[in-house]
Order: sequence, then C-alpha cells, then structure tokens
Amino acid sequence: PVAALNAHLHSGVRLMVLSNDASSPTAVVELLRERGFGPSRVHVLEHLGGPTERRIEASADAWNACDMADLNLIAIECIASHDAHPLSRIGGLPDSAFKHDGQLTKRDVRAMTLARLAPLPGQLLWDVGAGSGSIGIEWMRSYPSCRALAIEADEGRQSLIEHNRDALGVPGLRLIRGKAPHALAGLERPDAIFIGGGVTREGVLDTCWQQLKPGGRLVANAVTLQSELHLMNWRALHGGELTRLHVAHARPLGEFDTWRQALPITLLDVTKPHDA
Repeated sequence: PVAALNAHLHSGVRLMVLSNDASSPTAVVELLRERGFGPSRVHVLEHLGGPTERRIEASADAWNACDMADLNLIAIECIASHDAHPLSRIGGLPDSAFKHDGQLTKRDVRAMTLARLAPLPGQLLWDVGAGSGSIGIEWMRSYPSCRALAIEADEGRQSLIEHNRDALGVPGLRLIRGKAPHALAGLERPDAIFIGGGVTREGVLDTCWQQLKPGGRLVANAVTLQSELHLMNWRALHGGELTRLHVAHARPLGEFDTWRQALPITLLDVTKPHDA
C-alpha cells in the first residue's frame, strides 16, 4: 500500500519503490506533496533491461508525467520542505499526530507504556480497547516486522484507527471489529498485550492472560478507582508491578503559569512465566 511510505519519509533518505502498475508514480508523487516532501527528486525507471527502457525524472512538485508503463520502478531522493514534519520512530509521538475523539493514550503515558511493552522484531501485539489505535501503531513503527491487532468495538473509533494507521505508515495493522473478550476468540496468540480499555469487563484480563504466549508481556492502564482496584486484585493472584503515573503540564493562569495535573494513571506490567 502506498500509505506504507509514510513511515519512511525523512529528509536525506533514498527509497526504491516497487510499483503496482502505471498509476503508482502518480500516487507516490501525490503522497510526497501532501506530506511536505514536494522538493524530493523522483525517478521512474521503465522496462529496465529491455529495448523500451526509459527514465523519467523530476521533483514531486514539478511532476506532470503521464502515460507511464505498467512495469516500472520508482526511486525517491527524499527532500523535506520547510513545512514538513517528519516523525520519529521512538515511542511517544505528539498527540496531534493522531486523529482522535479524546480516547487516546496521551504522549507521556504512551511512551512509558511502550517502554514496558518492549517491542522486538517480528513480534505480535494485541491492542485491546484500541481507541484511536496509537499503541498498536507505534508498536508497528518501532520495527518494520512488528505486527499488531487493534481490537475495538466502537464504529467511530474503528474509522479513526483506519485513518491513523495509513497516515502514520502502518497500513498492515489489522483491525478487529468487536468487543473483548468475545472478539479475541480464534486470534493468533500474541507476544505482548496492551489493555487500554475494558479491564473491568468480565473475562477480559483472564482471557488475555490465557492467550498470551509464555514469556510475553501484559500491560494494562487504569484511570478509574474501579479499574485500579481490579488491577490490584488481579496482581495479587498473578504478580507484576504497579506504577502510578502523574503528569502535569504548564498552563497559563492570568499573567502567570501554573501546573495543570492530568488524571493519574495506574499501570500494571507483568511478564508471563515460561512454565505457565
């Protein structure tokens, strides 16, 4: 998918893109313009090694080529314009990078959560109660081979996940439409699980723990007193570490500034024993 390029656009990067057909160069050029990489040099190489071999070259901003051959390869020399905003692959993207309805694991908490999930190449994450999909998306951005399933029941948030995964370059994130624990039946067993919503729902934590691979990591966040108590009781049975996160941001108060405290987050982090 052309959206996969969004994860690789950084000034100075050189990319070779295998085209799908004659429409691919135009789709790539449009994406470069939209993301602030209009100055990038684009080279379309047609019928390499054949008698009709041809090379077309221009900046994305100046591109007006048509009648492309179906058999082509695209080379891109990425050059960012002054208004481009390349995004790091380190966990903790700005909240503004995501389209959301308020159900978003905020930046500082997200960075700490991802550090505890500890993504490794090729591993699979379940993002249960995915909201806007931020955890699963950043998990997949950490390594090209990482995979994630975003489990979400709300139709509006499902649309947000689909938008965010493409905009941030991980169109391979798989959306599971449904409510846990029923939506978890039959899914591939994960190496790590994040529960951002629904920890108090009957069977969610137990089903996740049962399906988690031995040696896998489970991280669950709680905001309400009820969900925090649920994590405390569950920890008494299965172990793990509880952490309380307090984040405050400086905000105006009249002519001065003061600290505005965000809602505290309780985070459960537990690794499943290999003999479980």
